Amino acid sequence: MSSTKIKRGKAPPRRPARAPKKRRKVQQSRLDAIINALPISPQRLQRVANWTVGIGLAGLVALVAQATGVTAKIHEEYAQAVGRAGFQVRKVEVVGADRIDRLKVYDIALAQKDRSMAAVDLEDVRHDLMQYGWIKDARVSRRLPDTLVVDIVERSPAAIWQHSGRLSLIDEKGVVLEPVTVATMPDLPLVIGPKANQRAQDLDRLLSEASSLKELLAGATWVGNRRWDLRFRSGETLSLPEGEPEAKAALAKFAHMDGANRLLGRGILRFDMRDPSRFVLRLPHEGQVAPAKLDDARDAVAAVQTAEKG
Repeated sequence: MSSTKIKRGKAPPRRPARAPKKRRKVQQSRLDAIINALPISPQRLQRVANWTVGIGLAGLVALVAQATGVTAKIHEEYAQAVGRAGFQVRKVEVVGADRIDRLKVYDIALAQKDRSMAAVDLEDVRHDLMQYGWIKDARVSRRLPDTLVVDIVERSPAAIWQHSGRLSLIDEKGVVLEPVTVATMPDLPLVIGPKANQRAQDLDRLLSEASSLKELLAGATWVGNRRWDLRFRSGETLSLPEGEPEAKAALAKFAHMDGANRLLGRGILRFDMRDPSRFVLRLPHEGQVAPAKLDDARDAVAAVQTAEKG
């Protein structure tokens, strides 16, 4: 029995094992580095970004709606729907009105093109009310279903302003309240001259230096936009110097002299204190007053001169 030998070829040489490839380092972008450095997680940052984008889109939609009139149309439709439901302005309730003409307030409050309660612009109504001299402040509110409530703070009259042949009632700040006539003017001090109404507060501060004379005052004239002439109920005129400090000093001096020598009511026509170094008194001419009155005036002058020398 023969045997056959099988020749085997040489096994191919084994390839040497390759070294594992080194992973390349992925370089982080600057944006990633900044995000990772933030004290919040990327997930939360993503939510914030989504909300920001959403709000921005909503704002853009609102602007477009406003520009195209969609918002106004929606508001108009809403106001009309409210009006059709029975919520229309039918009454006006005025609170705090004493001297003011209530009919004027009603006319202003009801002067609305659209009487729907939802369509009434409360700020516009208040603005129109504030144009009325008597009203110092006003608040307008709705009381459903059909009432506007107008709460008013009135100004208080403080003087009468005479200018260009017209008489007007003014408050302590000089705001013109309403015109008056000689027959209807109240018993208040009279301020005369251009811009005298704007100096009403100055006059009040001036008279605070001589409270004993305030009740005796009949009127005051703002002369040349510089100084005051005071006119007393007994008929005399006191001319004060320019400048508030100088006028206050002169008025205080006059009040002291009147208290000591009773200058008012003795027939003197004018006391001139425009020059701080001199006190000039003007007497009536003979024949203008009774002799006894003229003598009384001269006695007052003598008393003043004696006081001045002392």
